[in-house]
Amino acid sequence: MSSLSKKIVIVLSIVVFAYVGVGYVMAHATDDKAYQALTVYSEVLDRVQRDYVDEPNIHQVTSGALHGLLDSLDTESSYMSPLEYKDYKEKSASKEKATIGIALTKTRAGYISVLSVLPGSPAEKLGLQFGDLIEKIGDFTTEQMAIEQANLLLSGEPGSTVKLSVIQRSKQEPQDLTLTLAKLPPVKLIEDKIQGDVAYLAVPEFEAGTSKQIHDDLVQLSHQGAQKLILDLRNCSLGDDSEGIATAQFFLSSGTIATLKGQTVSPSVSSADSSKVVWNGPVSVLIGNATAGPAEILAAAIADNKRGETVGDRTFGNASMQKLIPMDDGSALILTVANYYTPNNKEIPTEGVPATVEIAPGTDPATGAILPPPPASSSPDDPTVKKALDVLNGKVAPNQKAA
Repeated sequence: MSSLSKKIVIVLSIVVFAYVGVGYVMAHATDDKAYQALTVYSEVLDRVQRDYVDEPNIHQVTSGALHGLLDSLDTESSYMSPLEYKDYKEKSASKEKATIGIALTKTRAGYISVLSVLPGSPAEKLGLQFGDLIEKIGDFTTEQMAIEQANLLLSGEPGSTVKLSVIQRSKQEPQDLTLTLAKLPPVKLIEDKIQGDVAYLAVPEFEAGTSKQIHDDLVQLSHQGAQKLILDLRNCSLGDDSEGIATAQFFLSSGTIATLKGQTVSPSVSSADSSKVVWNGPVSVLIGNATAGPAEILAAAIADNKRGETVGDRTFGNASMQKLIPMDDGSALILTVANYYTPNNKEIPTEGVPATVEIAPGTDPATGAILPPPPASSSPDDPTVKKALDVLNGKVAPNQKAA
């Protein structure tokens, strides 16, 4: 590469970096600090160009820097190179909706990992669980991969297969798995009646129409004589935020449900509506590390409005809004532009939703590692269900840590 070409590449790299970084930096610093950040980037790039052991691929270096920049913001924000974005658009155009039934997040190291698994899905049948690290999807490493890209790679025509390299929580070495994509049936709520007048309702996800199902089930349970409710959201990570907000209205006659706000997003407040209430009895909400998104909005609304207790462990923390921003060079950003806040003005992606009655998570006797949340169950043998029953029967006060 000629000296002139190197200088051109460096200048273009700085321009690309500026597109991504200046808005964020200038929102949190003075103009001088913003320009200092760009100066440092220029100096580092120049040093890599001049002093690295071999002549580097500057395009690859710049792409890596931009991936790292977006990954450093939060788990939902990502950078896609022009080639990645082209592939993303092509796969997004497909109308096939066969999947493996999984909710994804990213680790601190930038790899894709499992957040929750839908019951009866191909992922559950092969034993994938919360916390499993997906090292590869097909021939593609998931390091610095956008969650949306991973979701597209894990979807396609019914009956087609996808290969994964997975490091499961209980193992040290990656394991190769082959999953068959399937069209999953509409979400099925798990409902039961336990101990007389106590009803149990588990929500696997908040896809479109889930709130209506919950509404109908609450009405039916009430007609069957149920007066108290255990609402299980422990493995609920998927769905539309609007469905979680709509469900909260079934329990709240007044107060704030959630507020969505960001640097360029005007605050949007979702409020309770007394005309939509269908459940007036006591309620305990089961939550845990795999509770995320719309389920967090619902849990926080009930707890902060003193409508019921949250029982279990702190939620994952990712209720937010993303925006796809195409760039002039053919690349694109998936950028978090707003976060949801609880009625007590706590930022959910930063703090999660705490349990008002804490249950210590189970641990592996051999390794001491925290175990994944158990499958949804109405059995009183489930420690969290048992504690929720104690809460509903007045045997446990809120803000109490339970063994």
